[in-house]
Amino acid sequence: MCAISGIIGLKAENCVAERMLMTMARRGPDDKGVFQQGPCTLLHARLAIIDPAGGRQPMELKWGGETYVIVYNGELYNTEQLRRELRERGHSFHGHSDTEVLLHAYGEFGAACVDRLNGIFAFGVWETGRKRLFLARDRIGVKPLFYKLHEGGLLFASEIKTILAYPGVRPRLDERGAAQIMLLGPGRLPGSGVFQGIYEVKPGQCGYYEDGKLNLRQYWALRDREHRDSFEETVERVRYLVTDGIRRQMVSDVPIGTFLSGGLDSSIITAVCAGEEKEGKLKTFSVDYENNDRYFQANKFQPNPDSDYIGIMTRAMDTDHRWTVLSAEDLDQALEEATYARDLPGMADVDASLLAFCKEIRRDVKVALSGECADEIFGGYPWYRDPEIRAREGFPWAQNTLQRSRVLSSAVNINAREFVMDAYRDTCRNSDILPGVSDQERRMKEMVNLNFCWFMQTLLDRKDRMSMYSALEVRVPFCDYRIAEYLYGVPWEYKDYQGQEKGLLRQAAAGLLPDEILHRKKSPYPKTFDPKYGQLMRERLEKLLEEPGALVWQVADREGVKQLIQGESQWPWYGQLMRRAQTMAYFCQIDIWMNRYKIEVCY
Repeated sequence: MCAISGIIGLKAENCVAERMLMTMARRGPDDKGVFQQGPCTLLHARLAIIDPAGGRQPMELKWGGETYVIVYNGELYNTEQLRRELRERGHSFHGHSDTEVLLHAYGEFGAACVDRLNGIFAFGVWETGRKRLFLARDRIGVKPLFYKLHEGGLLFASEIKTILAYPGVRPRLDERGAAQIMLLGPGRLPGSGVFQGIYEVKPGQCGYYEDGKLNLRQYWALRDREHRDSFEETVERVRYLVTDGIRRQMVSDVPIGTFLSGGLDSSIITAVCAGEEKEGKLKTFSVDYENNDRYFQANKFQPNPDSDYIGIMTRAMDTDHRWTVLSAEDLDQALEEATYARDLPGMADVDASLLAFCKEIRRDVKVALSGECADEIFGGYPWYRDPEIRAREGFPWAQNTLQRSRVLSSAVNINAREFVMDAYRDTCRNSDILPGVSDQERRMKEMVNLNFCWFMQTLLDRKDRMSMYSALEVRVPFCDYRIAEYLYGVPWEYKDYQGQEKGLLRQAAAGLLPDEILHRKKSPYPKTFDPKYGQLMRERLEKLLEEPGALVWQVADREGVKQLIQGESQWPWYGQLMRRAQTMAYFCQIDIWMNRYKIEVCY
């Protein structure tokens, strides 16, 4: 995993390249490289996982009369199959890195190489003869790739901060960006970078920049298919896809570990990895919070704490387990760093805790596997199974547009409901659904696509930025595109087997996990229940409320926010975890962000 960037058709003095590389150093502390030729400058900062000696970038290949130069961030999980195919076509290799295989695949197949890739990636290839750039991002959107068309040229990078480091790029926020922060945040519109003029290559997109124009196409999307497998055949297929996906993602030249919450998803990953570990015990990692033993409050989203279940798993799998215990002060102190890591206001302590947790994990391993995205693909969230929420229009994890509109600054001249509902309906309308399915099946396909395009992307943003800030590579096996493709066509009655969330996945994991884990009710990412955290966030926000000139009030209504924080709202701000304390923290993050990035409001 790494950071990549490019400057095409624009001036790129050495001082500019160095300034941009500085913003990339946390993602890639092991090495850095620069390619400069004519109108193209490519930058790379490396976190060395595979072939440390032979995988340096930018990497060049002469093939078929053309010279190709690549910068690549990611990991391919079918490297050896591709290498064999390319050798049969006459290619030879100097090292064993996936970067070299990817570069040769592009030389052989051109843009069609993306159809052959199984992995998480964002990359750019410069063709020195044709003087054109190819950009691509993985199907699911695990690895980030932002860009800006600027003064007749193109800037691209793994993170927004790198683009903002280029001279003349101004951190501007227009009405559409402000509306995203206030009405959709911490989510954002697909393809949007929130900052004016900064965009993101969408998951499953690729394309060329040539003659001053960027033409992107969708090479992959969720497509509905007739499902002909019986339930038993479906269970077997899911078992194979999940375990194969995990095994593929264990490939590494450095030690790996797993996140372990004691829930179904992380426990499946841990069980498979523990069974495959050949060099000592598997390292597993968990996070908890000071005083949670005193203040934990069972609720329908989190009926019990994780610790007992983590103990069951570590004993059953005989892992080398490490705990990270965070205080309310730790979360408070990490809020600013988490905002900078994401380049945008994020998920408050949900981000800050992960940032601090990943920093501790990085002391022991460079690579860890995590259970994100099983809930989106297998239908695990409460809103999948709540008929009342399913029947409502609007994003199921944020049924609070009216409430949000009341805290949107009057300076932002946007119809809040229309803005949100247009985005929601556009996603539903573009959901690929076979004709003739039942109303329930149609709605569940829409729900999967909504989660896939929105909520899952927010969590993937969070996991990538918070982990890579400490140069920790986190892999997400449930994001294997083969799992997403297959599960999209599986009927809801199979996924909801025996009326239990992720019932199908539980059946597929039978025999792999202790029964207590296999049948444990879904529990979300752990959060602090210590009232001190809420007190710290209230103190932060009250200071801002006393400052009429605070930058946050350029996007949020000060009086509206005063009213909002008086009590717990019926609907969380975002998902299950962003309740009152986290909502207060979110407004603090907006102010941190606007000050740190020197945001210029242009409305």
